[in-house]
Amino acid sequence: MSRRNWRHFDWPLLAAVLLVSILGVIMMVSAVSGDPHLANYPQRQAVYVLVGLALLLTVAALDYHLLVSFTVPFYGLVLLLLALVGVLGKQLFGAQSWLDVFGLFPIQPSELAKVALALVLARYLADRQEHVGRLTTILGALLIAAPILVFVFLEPDLGMTIVLAVEMAFILFAAGIRWRHLAGGALGLVAAAPLFWSILQDHQRTRLRIFLDPTSDPNSYFNVQQALVSVGSGGLLGKGFGQGTQSQLHFLRVRHTDFIFSVIAEELGFIGACALLFLLLFIVLRLWRVAEQARDPYGRLLVVAVTAVILFQTVINIGMNMALVPVTGLPLPFVSYGGNAMLSFFLMIGLAQSVAMRKQKIDF
Repeated sequence: MSRRNWRHFDWPLLAAVLLVSILGVIMMVSAVSGDPHLANYPQRQAVYVLVGLALLLTVAALDYHLLVSFTVPFYGLVLLLLALVGVLGKQLFGAQSWLDVFGLFPIQPSELAKVALALVLARYLADRQEHVGRLTTILGALLIAAPILVFVFLEPDLGMTIVLAVEMAFILFAAGIRWRHLAGGALGLVAAAPLFWSILQDHQRTRLRIFLDPTSDPNSYFNVQQALVSVGSGGLLGKGFGQGTQSQLHFLRVRHTDFIFSVIAEELGFIGACALLFLLLFIVLRLWRVAEQARDPYGRLLVVAVTAVILFQTVINIGMNMALVPVTGLPLPFVSYGGNAMLSFFLMIGLAQSVAMRKQKIDF
């Protein structure tokens, strides 16, 4: 590995990722306080961060062009794992999304699907830059993405399906899709809305109904209401670490995963929440900078996919904490508890760093 490449490593990006991750581990201590079943979660989250850091540095050291030969096998492996989930998967929170590996570590293949989709679409569209405006090229991309989207939707995991769809849309847009094709796709989704509604699971319809009319199911709306109370009661400086009433008295459920932002807003206040948002925005902007400086379309599209996933999940998670969007179960990047999500985010940052380190054109 050339030292010249490491000179282009984006250290500010890594620093921001680590700061957000460390904040997540610290706030996890407060979020699980008083719950003996979750007492070891902060330590486990710290281990995920350390393993993720090692994964990030390993992937960054590899030339991302070497991944091209592994893209199709990796895509096939992810499809196989997603198919196995439907047969052998473990159900949690209404979705059969997990594979239990010998009782040691549950794998969530849909997290790997985000990486697989980025790799396969970036390669496909980069090889067809001159023809990206053709409808056949767009249809080819849709056919490639369709199996992953269908498998994840059938788990059923609507939130992750939307993430994957948004990731695909960002890649297509960055590749140069024509506006009329984009508009046609949007109109097609609107026209298909009744069909999607008819095949949604009951709990998914309930979440949408609650978002539109909270009075329709006060019991199900309870946690969203408690999240709003948490965010609103934090004030400017917060109630102090470990002093949040909604989290410490356990009024706020799943406070270590979906609603960790509410814990941060209540205990660290407006200033703390803004600091977190600033770091997450900084990560997105640094990623966008890496995409702009990529030396080829393949690298640029890879980083665009990473940027899209992190940006979208950040917006959706914070939005559901503030009752601005329906509850989806999507984690807040680098903050919410979860080994699979944490490792996938670090893996994607590693891909972006690999592109950043090789932004200079090769001299012959």
